[in-house]
Amino acid sequence: MERLLDRWHGHLFTTLHQRSLLYNACWEDPALDREALALGPQDTVVVITSGGCNALDYVLAGAGRVHAVDVNPRQNALLDLKLAAARSLEYEDYWQIFGLGRHGAFPSLYLGQLRPRLPQASRDIWDRQQHWFHPDGGGLYMRGMSGVIARGFRGWMAVNPSLRRGVHDLLAATTLDQQREAYDRAVSPALWKGTLSWALGRRWFLCLCGVPGSQRAEIERTGTDVVGFIRGSMDRVFRDIRLATNYFYQVYLRGSYTPECCPSYLTPAGWSALRRGAAERVTSHTTTVSGFLASHQGPVSRFVLLDHLDWLGDQRPDLLTEEWEWILRRAGPSSRAIWRSAHPEPSWMASGRRADGRPLADSWLLDRPLAARLHPHDRVGTYGGFHIAHLHPHLDPHP
Repeated sequence: MERLLDRWHGHLFTTLHQRSLLYNACWEDPALDREALALGPQDTVVVITSGGCNALDYVLAGAGRVHAVDVNPRQNALLDLKLAAARSLEYEDYWQIFGLGRHGAFPSLYLGQLRPRLPQASRDIWDRQQHWFHPDGGGLYMRGMSGVIARGFRGWMAVNPSLRRGVHDLLAATTLDQQREAYDRAVSPALWKGTLSWALGRRWFLCLCGVPGSQRAEIERTGTDVVGFIRGSMDRVFRDIRLATNYFYQVYLRGSYTPECCPSYLTPAGWSALRRGAAERVTSHTTTVSGFLASHQGPVSRFVLLDHLDWLGDQRPDLLTEEWEWILRRAGPSSRAIWRSAHPEPSWMASGRRADGRPLADSWLLDRPLAARLHPHDRVGTYGGFHIAHLHPHLDPHP
């Protein structure tokens, strides 16, 4: 029975991943990535697209070329729309669409200025989804699978006055002490008294959150259950990190970003840099990481693999092997890769093998001191491990 449930939840996760917009914004902190990657104009970056925010952040940080790769065309369509808007719209319209997530004139802007700049696949998607930006709706950040979770939380706040006041006090806090007091007094008791704990214990709910069964298993390997892990993560995020600088959570608590708390691509300086030419250095590709690297002929110096290796290592070790073989073929002597995981030492890092049987771990040197210094400052706070690897494609492939 347990195996049948695992297969069913795996099918649910795959179906959601392939047929829905999972992420309306990135859920990885690029402040860590910038320091880990040390980007410069000589760097070519391959990143899994997700919400597209970080692909734009990397080019704004100085990367010479960014290739955003995702098997889900909806994720690439969101990035393509952001690029088209940066190229063609004035800042006020650009901010309303992606800062506020809604714009009353979106249909006319889309048809007149955005649609002509989109590839056909992205046009097909946005032709059907223009209502996402309607000012009377929830806006972009209440759409997609992450939007479903956000709408559920906001609905919960609507019927829970104590939680609603606590969230208001969190957002209004001007010091970390005030924020901790609001969280401990009103938010934490409401969050963990039953409803959310029950939901987080359901595998289908984790699928909606974008957490596959393999990551649940990695969390349980740490000696805690998923509820305990997420509660510990939320306690740290809201007690130890200023919400005033944490746009990852503000956007869902408010339903939009604010000018003072938003990703770099939404700032006036970010929009200006994209418009002046940085946007031309970002390209989306709807394929797997292996598929892109197989067709890409040039070297790649930076690989941003998010947390999908947890899933590959558990569900498709053959694809994990294939992906690393292509990474090592395209890497150079100074290449780096970063990835997140549900566990500080995910099992695939020890058990993963190259095509010739050698351990994957022989292909990299982990910068553990830098990762350990950066990881506690992660504003997302939901990953058990952050890993920075210096790759070794220059090693003799046949020792």
